[in-house]
Amino acid sequence: MTIVVALRTHLCSQSPLVFHVRNLSFTQIIRHCSNSVVAAASTIEQARLHKEEGHLLVINSTSKKEKVSGERKAHEWKKLDAEELGISNSMISKPTRVVLNGLKRKGYEVYLVGGCVRDLILKRIPKDFDVITSAELKQVRKAFHRCEIVGKRFPICHVHVDDVIVEVSSFSTSQLKSGGKFKGDVRKPLGCSKRDFIRWRNCLQRDFTINGLMFDPYANIVYDYMGGMADIKKTKVRTVIPANLSFVEDSGRILRAIRIAARLQFRFTRDLALSLKELSHSVLRLDKGRILLELNYMLAYGSAEASLRLMWRFGLLEILLPIQSLFSNLDRLVAPDRPCHTILWVGIFAFHMVLVDQPQDPLVVAAFILAVHSGGSLLESVKIARRISQPYQSSFPELLEAQNPGSNNALMLKTIKFAALVKTALRNMTDGCYVSKAMAKYPKAPSSDLVFIPMALFLRVSKIFECVRRGTETRFVSRQGRRIDHESLAMGSLEEVRHVFARIVFTTVYPPNQSNVVNQRP
Repeated sequence: MTIVVALRTHLCSQSPLVFHVRNLSFTQIIRHCSNSVVAAASTIEQARLHKEEGHLLVINSTSKKEKVSGERKAHEWKKLDAEELGISNSMISKPTRVVLNGLKRKGYEVYLVGGCVRDLILKRIPKDFDVITSAELKQVRKAFHRCEIVGKRFPICHVHVDDVIVEVSSFSTSQLKSGGKFKGDVRKPLGCSKRDFIRWRNCLQRDFTINGLMFDPYANIVYDYMGGMADIKKTKVRTVIPANLSFVEDSGRILRAIRIAARLQFRFTRDLALSLKELSHSVLRLDKGRILLELNYMLAYGSAEASLRLMWRFGLLEILLPIQSLFSNLDRLVAPDRPCHTILWVGIFAFHMVLVDQPQDPLVVAAFILAVHSGGSLLESVKIARRISQPYQSSFPELLEAQNPGSNNALMLKTIKFAALVKTALRNMTDGCYVSKAMAKYPKAPSSDLVFIPMALFLRVSKIFECVRRGTETRFVSRQGRRIDHESLAMGSLEEVRHVFARIVFTTVYPPNQSNVVNQRP
C-alpha cells in the first residue's frame, strides 16, 4: 500500500474552506427543488452506548473482593479499584468478553491493556479492545475454533467472534519488543512479586503513560505502573521513556501522539512537544501503509480538524497533507463508533485540491454537488443550482465571484470539466513521478517516491464522481430517509458516501441560515 507525503506546496498558503454546520442544510435545497426528491438527512443520529447482554464469567465469586484502591508501593505503583473508577464489565464488548472468558476458563491470566483501559476510565467508547494473556500464542490458538497467529516480527492472535476480530497478545512474545534502543533498568525491583514484574515490564514497552494501564476484569483491579492515572487527571500525553528516545525507537509514535491528543483534547508534555518538532520528518521512514492507517484513524473517527491543527502546529501537515483544516463538518457526522469509509475523506481531499488549484464559480460547484448527490441527473442538477438564492461563502479564495455561466449546456460542460479535474487529482495521488516533483521542495524528506493512495483505493473513490458526465440523465432522486446510515457509510456504500459528501460540501459552500434557500419561481 502506498501513500502521499507531499503534494502541491502552495496548498499550505491558501486559506481553507472552514466548515460551518447550522440549522438549515443541503437537505432543504433538495426538498424545495424537485417533486421527485425525498428529503435527505438533516439530523445526525446521536451515538448511543448500548449495554451489552451477558456478563463476564464469574471466577471465585464467593471470595470477598479485596479493596485495593489507592494502595501504593514504595516505587509508586498503584492498584486501583475499577468500580471506583467507574468501570463495569458491561462496558466491555461482547466479543471481547467471549475471548476473556474462554482463556480464563482454561486457567490463564487475562487483562485488557492499552488505550481501551484509558477510554473506559474516561467514559469513552474504545475503538477496539486489546487482550494480553499469560498463555502462549499456540495455546490461544487451540482455545478458539477460529483463531490464527499473524505477524512475524511481533506475532499476535486474531480471534474471530461472530464478525469481530479480537487481538490477543502474549506476555511471552511481547518481551520480544524490548529490543529497542532504550534499555533502561528492567531488573526486578525489590519487594516486587513475579506477576507484578511481568505486568510492569510489559507496560514499560508502551508508548505513552496513559496507554500503560492494565485492567483485570475478574479482580476488578486497574494496574498503573507508569503514572498513567496522574497524566489522565492532568490531561497530559507523556511518553513512557524520554520522548526523543521513544520517537527514534518508533517514529509511528509521533502520529499516535497527535491522534491521541486530538481525540482526547489532551496537551503534550514539554519534552514531547519539543521532540515532535525536532523529529517530525522521521515519520517519512515509516511503512507507507502504516502512514495511511494512522491518517485514517485521525480523519475518519471524529477528530479530523483537531488532528490537522496539531499536524500544522508541529510541522507535519505540510509533510503528510499539504492542505489546511477543512474537516470540521465531517467531524460532526462521524465518531469512533460511527466512522466513515476512507473513500469519503479522500474524495473531500481531492475536491479541495482542485478548488485550490483552479477556483470555480459557486454555481459550478453547486451543480457538481447536486449531480453527485443524485447519482448523475446532470441537467436537473444544473436547473436546481440556478434556483439557489442562498448566499455562498464569498470569503473563500477557492470560490470565484459569481458570474453568469451562460446556458444550461454551458454550465453542464463546466460541471463535467470540474468532475474530470477531481478525478485527475485523484490519479495524481497514485503517480510517483508527479509526487517526486512535489517532494523536491522537501529536501529533508528521506524519500521522494511516495504516493498517497493505492490504485485500488483510487478506483473506489473515482466511482463517487463517475456519475457526473453526459449520458447519465436520470430522474433526480435523492437518497431516501432523513438519517445517515452509519453502517453503510463505514462500509463505503456509494449511495451513502455520495449523500454525506454532498451534504458536507454544500453546507460549506452555502452556509445555511433562516432565509429561503431556493427561489421558488419557475
